[in-house]
Amino acid sequence: MTTDRHPQADTLYQAFMGLNPKRIPVWENWSCPDAETFITGIDYYEHPRRCRLRMRELYPMLASGVTGLDVPATDDPKPRPPTDATDGQAVTDDKGLRHVRWGDSMTAEWDWGKDFDDIDQVLAFSPLANADFRGKPVISALDFRSEEALYNFYRPFYPAEWTGPQPGNSTFAFFYNTMFMWPMLTFGWEKFLEVCLLPEFERIMDEFAEINRRVFKTFAKLPVNFVVCHDDIVNPRGLICSPAWMRKYIYPRYEEFWSIVKAAGKEVIFMTDGNADPVADDVLACGARGIISEGFTDFKALARRYENITLAGEGDNRVLSRNNPAEIRAMVDSMLETSRMTGGYIMSIGNHIPWNLPPEAVKLYLDLVHEKSWR
Repeated sequence: MTTDRHPQADTLYQAFMGLNPKRIPVWENWSCPDAETFITGIDYYEHPRRCRLRMRELYPMLASGVTGLDVPATDDPKPRPPTDATDGQAVTDDKGLRHVRWGDSMTAEWDWGKDFDDIDQVLAFSPLANADFRGKPVISALDFRSEEALYNFYRPFYPAEWTGPQPGNSTFAFFYNTMFMWPMLTFGWEKFLEVCLLPEFERIMDEFAEINRRVFKTFAKLPVNFVVCHDDIVNPRGLICSPAWMRKYIYPRYEEFWSIVKAAGKEVIFMTDGNADPVADDVLACGARGIISEGFTDFKALARRYENITLAGEGDNRVLSRNNPAEIRAMVDSMLETSRMTGGYIMSIGNHIPWNLPPEAVKLYLDLVHEKSWR
């Protein structure tokens, strides 16, 4: 399949549509300032703007769209992370909350479910009665009380002159809490596991589903061609909850929500951490056009099974962490092999480029991608 029907399409759009772009696009989750300093010779913390501009010059595939490295408006120095965080250990603040190193700074506290003392409080909770989630620790912390409130939040992210989706444009809407993340983030991991098999849990999930109907009806009105839906429904070993549980609580909602935006002419790309193999067929059957995941997933098997499927995340930061040039080259070559199997391939380290990777390994990976990611 060629891209002749979309001669002005950007490469990410072409990959999202499985159209075999000549230049294979790149999608990197980036937070490695030491690599930026090493690559550019410019101290990221002393001159963050100059450093980022130089990174964009060296690696144009990182200079636009979703893969873009944000360039600060000024070159004002950035504070360095606390010295006691440089070994990756947790740091406790003056409120007793724990944080860990993340990129050029520190995470917020990681305490999902802190608002609930016991499962009785969980089972009594009404998502719809508390649909203004602003300020709550749920990632997508928005006012979900109405479609109007959601539209007023999302619409300003896109140019005012766009009256509809732009031909050949990869701009997308993104939602973190597609379904599974709602109870896990709201109640915390332990309490979620305590209640997820109880009959009373069904009412809670029905209410979260109603919240998400508002979200996807809003997305249907946005001037975008794609919706990227995130839900960490697997871990590196596979499924978190049983297939029967998934088919009761998750997949029917995916099919419903995605049908809303697909009816408006938009395509859905699904994103999950972990090993997507056990869920890929179900997710795609629900209407997703492709999957963004991690290197635990068998991407070649998916590329063989689905014609021109969109795939991203095959690269593995564990390979980069070992800093073995031959192994890094072999990984990139294997990714390129998969790219020849589907017109929807995107180069990506699926499990992130974090702050503690060896800068030399990151540079070699980017150099190889810059040189080789062509069809």
